[in-house]
Amino acid sequence: MFSFPPSSFAPGRRRFADLSEREILALAISAEEDDGRIYASYAERLEADYPATAAIFREMAKEEDGHRRALIAEHERRFGPTIPLIRREHVADYVTRHPVWMVENLGLERIRAEAERMEKDAARFYEMAAQRAGDAGTRRLLGDLAAAERQHEHRAEALAEENLAGEGRAEEDRTARRRLILTWVQPGLAGLMDGSVSTLAPIFATAFATKDPHTTLLVGLAAAVGAGISMGFTEAAHDDGKLSGRGSPIKRGLASGIMTAVGGLGHALPYLIPDFWTATTIAFAVVFLELWAIVWIQHRFMETPVVRAAIQVVVGGALVLAAGTLIGGG
Repeated sequence: MFSFPPSSFAPGRRRFADLSEREILALAISAEEDDGRIYASYAERLEADYPATAAIFREMAKEEDGHRRALIAEHERRFGPTIPLIRREHVADYVTRHPVWMVENLGLERIRAEAERMEKDAARFYEMAAQRAGDAGTRRLLGDLAAAERQHEHRAEALAEENLAGEGRAEEDRTARRRLILTWVQPGLAGLMDGSVSTLAPIFATAFATKDPHTTLLVGLAAAVGAGISMGFTEAAHDDGKLSGRGSPIKRGLASGIMTAVGGLGHALPYLIPDFWTATTIAFAVVFLELWAIVWIQHRFMETPVVRAAIQVVVGGALVLAAGTLIGGG
């Protein structure tokens, strides 16, 4: 039924089976309050870019508030107006909720999936709570709430049809794709191109000048890591994303810096192999794969024609590789 976090049996936490009916109602009230706030936070987070989906989450927050009111009324009927303080984190085997900031930064589909999980978890909780209830009115209310949560998925679908009719859903999907490209793909692609191409000359010049895999490896590591740090800071510092709409500078800096380092490390790491010609042959093969991977990414996400991307990347990379090889060999 419930998920068990690593500390689920930490001292001071109660088991669900040990809760009284009053504590179960209090737990349900606090859970509905939390879920309502989560849905409201999602709506606020999505309002600017995805207004139709934001409207769905606002409606879901209102429904959670209605559940909360019904639970409070039932608690007042049976136990009076004072509600014990008991929350999810006080119960060892209760369902968990990811912090909002961990979900909202992962995009539209991740938020939708998390909302669906929340509804299923709530339905299972009310089903188990209803089995524990001895009072007929409480049992009926909890059973009704379980049924309501089970129907939430269908309600969400109905709200989606109502709010995302016509071009609404397609427009939101286009916005999500555009944000993905601007925040992650474009900086990452620029970093991969820079790391793969700009480090070719120093690495292969060193390789053919020294024919020493260890020295080549050190030069390659230094070039890749240095380029990654430089590209990452440059991307993060030159645009805060507010006016351009390119998203968080930290995300873009990480995407650019990491992919720059990856691009350089790809053809540096083969020089871990002590035999020079074996390492160099593998490094050439890695360069070939890197360049064509860049071509594919450009075509897939940036809609660049394959021929144009190949000329820009493969031909340019080959020229840089040849320059480094000739300089080192000479």
